[in-house]
Amino acid sequence: MRKENYKLSLVVPMYFEEEVALVFHGRATAAVQGLCDYEIVYINDGSTDQTLPILRDIAKDDPHVRVLSFSRNFGHQAAVTAGLEHISGDVVVVIDADLQDPPEMIPDMVKMWQDGWDVVYAKRKKRKGESAFKLLTAKVFYRFLAAMTDVDIPNDTGDFRLMDRKVVNAFRKMPEHNRFIRGMVAWLGFKQAPIEYERDARFAGETKYPFKKMLKLAADGIYSFSTKPLKMIARLGVLCLLLSVGILLLSLVMWLCKHSLGWVWTSIMFAITFFSGVQLLCMGVLGVYTGRSYDENRGRPLFLIDEVIEGAKEEDR
Repeated sequence: MRKENYKLSLVVPMYFEEEVALVFHGRATAAVQGLCDYEIVYINDGSTDQTLPILRDIAKDDPHVRVLSFSRNFGHQAAVTAGLEHISGDVVVVIDADLQDPPEMIPDMVKMWQDGWDVVYAKRKKRKGESAFKLLTAKVFYRFLAAMTDVDIPNDTGDFRLMDRKVVNAFRKMPEHNRFIRGMVAWLGFKQAPIEYERDARFAGETKYPFKKMLKLAADGIYSFSTKPLKMIARLGVLCLLLSVGILLLSLVMWLCKHSLGWVWTSIMFAITFFSGVQLLCMGVLGVYTGRSYDENRGRPLFLIDEVIEGAKEEDR
């Protein structure tokens, strides 16, 4: 059993969430108020709507709130990372503000942490309010990711999770720029357990992870946690070599049998176009790995904070 007196930190990335910010804050506060000492760290990820002014107003009235405002949009994974670097709690919960992940689950997650689990990740058993296409692509995404990566990343999970402070401290030692946080936390190990829930429909606004961003997230997961694409290139090279030998032998047989040279011409054109495509594909995969190494070696910061807004102290209210 963990200590009774502890501090809970909520990390909440915000990007164009003006329609849900106040509702989320009300529900999140109700979920943790009276549970323990707590703080809520909001990260404004370059929103240009009313998200930041609303967060300012929230901070004016709530001493438990801190707001980190980025200089521009750096992305969801960078926003979560920034929040994890600015917490002061013994345990942290990462949760999005769109209310698809219910804040009311937090006490149950904390209870599992008190029972000894270091990471409690929310596993979706049902996804409400999403199209058949979205459900299908999400299912394919998680299964394909599991097949391609070398780390055991749980299926049907996002970044909604609880982490003990020691896990957060270990996470902070991972400096990579192309981040896939759910994979990074899985790689860390420690004692991890799922908690199942039904994911609600988005309260308002539009999803921040359309199909294009889901593809990028999948690529980040594969290239960050697997060398399987490089191994597949080697296997493809062997296959192409065997295929080229087969084409050569077939063309030779057709020539010896005095068949039309059209077969030979067709074989040559097929070989040229096929192997050119394979070479370009292999160069593309190698280029991605090289580009990611270049990103890491440049040493640019993962994010830039333009402003930090602290919640009003009791005496200032």
